[in-house]
Amino acid sequence: MPVRALRLGVNIDHVATLRNARGGIHPDPLRAAHLAIEGGADGITAHLREDRRHISDSDITRLKNELTRPLNLEMAATKEMQQIALRHVPNACCLVPERREERTTEGGLDVVGAAKTLKPFIAKLKDAGIRVSLFIEPDLKTIESAVSVGADIVELHTGRYCHLALDHDATGMARELERHRKAAAAASAAGLEVHAGHGLTYNTVKPIAALPEIVELNIGHFLIGEAIFGGLSMAVRRMRVLMDEAREAMTTAPQARRAK
Repeated sequence: MPVRALRLGVNIDHVATLRNARGGIHPDPLRAAHLAIEGGADGITAHLREDRRHISDSDITRLKNELTRPLNLEMAATKEMQQIALRHVPNACCLVPERREERTTEGGLDVVGAAKTLKPFIAKLKDAGIRVSLFIEPDLKTIESAVSVGADIVELHTGRYCHLALDHDATGMARELERHRKAAAAASAAGLEVHAGHGLTYNTVKPIAALPEIVELNIGHFLIGEAIFGGLSMAVRRMRVLMDEAREAMTTAPQARRAK
């Protein structure tokens, strides 16, 4: 069975965070998006938060009008955000939980608890030709609910796995990686496209990239941080190499076993 190609979506939110810290127009998220694509990104992700703490409405307009790759609009499942999505019609919308007091997205969407409201919300986006993704924990019941509400994609939240890596907890990482493996397999078997992201770094990306059902990783904060030291294109290129190496290893391993 051929190994699926793995796409890289680069989240540019924190270019806007840096711009907004001082005001003005620099650094420009659109310029960052073009550099990320130059470095090997297959798409661009931007989270338009309700409080507009980083990406702005005008950023979304410019990204949609000028990008040469698909735009993935992360957003809360609110009426305001739905109207914005319907106005711009990005390639995809990823619905995420959102709290004003959080620094970053802290967990997956409660699809089971919100199924009644999510189903018509998702249907309206899909009727406009927008693919809909749900940012979720690697949980089998949540995956079942994602299917029932009509999602096209689930994006598995890798935050806990990455936090365990920072704590040097190899046992916890292995346990969390197994959760992702089971969730990715279940989601793919249910007909969902599988993405993953949140907190991934050079040190943590390969085990996630080696899960065969995952077809896209979305990575932002780490790459923007690395860009300070060596440039965004370089940071994206290195991530691209690590991801591709993980997939190449999946192809060569069966051949090596057969050779024995």
